[in-house]
Amino acid sequence: MRTIHQLAYCGIDTHKHTHTAKVVDCWLNPLGEITFENRPGKFDSFLKKIKQISGNLQPIFGLEDTRGYGRNLAVYLTGHKFIVKQVNPAYTSSARRSAPTVYKDDSYDAFCIAKTLRDMNNKLPDANQEDIFWTIRQLVKRRDTLANSAKMLQNQLHVQLVSHYPSYKKFFTLLTCTTALYFWEKYPSPKHLEHITAEGLGKELRQIGRNTCSTRKAQQILSLIELDGQTGKAYQLERDFIVQSMVKEIRYKQEAIKDVDEQLAIILPQTGYQLETMPGINLITASRITSEIGDINRFTSADKLARFAGIAPVLFSSAGKGKEQRSKQGNRVLNATLYFLAVQLLSVKGGKPRNPAFHEYFQRKVKEGKKKSQAIICIQRRLINIIYGMMKNKTAYKL
Repeated sequence: MRTIHQLAYCGIDTHKHTHTAKVVDCWLNPLGEITFENRPGKFDSFLKKIKQISGNLQPIFGLEDTRGYGRNLAVYLTGHKFIVKQVNPAYTSSARRSAPTVYKDDSYDAFCIAKTLRDMNNKLPDANQEDIFWTIRQLVKRRDTLANSAKMLQNQLHVQLVSHYPSYKKFFTLLTCTTALYFWEKYPSPKHLEHITAEGLGKELRQIGRNTCSTRKAQQILSLIELDGQTGKAYQLERDFIVQSMVKEIRYKQEAIKDVDEQLAIILPQTGYQLETMPGINLITASRITSEIGDINRFTSADKLARFAGIAPVLFSSAGKGKEQRSKQGNRVLNATLYFLAVQLLSVKGGKPRNPAFHEYFQRKVKEGKKKSQAIICIQRRLINIIYGMMKNKTAYKL
């Protein structure tokens, strides 16, 4: 193991097309700077230049890789037996703001990363590029993108339908169920329903909705349309096209989400984690938790996982006075996932709590004087302990 005097600290600011690397010694004297293309074919020449700049010093690398642009480089460097550390952007931001005059460019960002690497070498996590966790995270992101896009389309469809069918919300329970989408696409405006009887419409919708639409329901739809009055406007054909186009795209998004879910159902069991055995955790929730936590061995205890999730309280004090406060830091995606999971576990249906153990624990915390929001954080903290144990030992949930 080399001493700090024998190391060259290389901070790398990653971007989509190019990376900027700054090399310094243990006294922060700049040894050199390289800007190179983010292409695996350019990594050999980059490493050759780093070795030339470092001279007799052993290079160690730090990457601030918030968007995954440096993944290929990290895999390349670890494959060549170099130490690669993951640098949290909060550390480099703090180093940048500590200067008397604050400014920002790629070169200075790379220098701040190198400085953080020198100061926190033993505390920074290794940039372990586990392919399975990276792939799960990409699938979850893809699903989120599709779901958000589908939600946006639904909102746009609402805007169109309110002028075509003012009473459209009374037609179907769900705006985007199979029967509803079929109806909006085939009958985007009332003029397409001319000469359509309740019996004919009911029979047609029953074939689509697996016998869930009765003739009475079809008659109700036609009656509501009649009560709405004349809704036709100029350029109605173009407006009908807009509705039909939205329906086709929504249907595509729904199928794409199903395809992603199928891929998650295949890859998630390969991690060995059995989070879905816990009540309240389905495939999507388990995938999201796994994608945010990654390899559980990164955390030596449940306390550190709680701190990572922003659930552990933070101490604010000065001159011996202060108190612990709720953390607003940490991984907010994981924090939000655990919050909604806690709310689900506390739900009561038919007078029976979904999870009696958690419900009793929540009531006990409230009786102790905690606010309900504080008691939910206690539930989140207990969930962290359980999830950590399940992932660490790869066991199923047990009461």
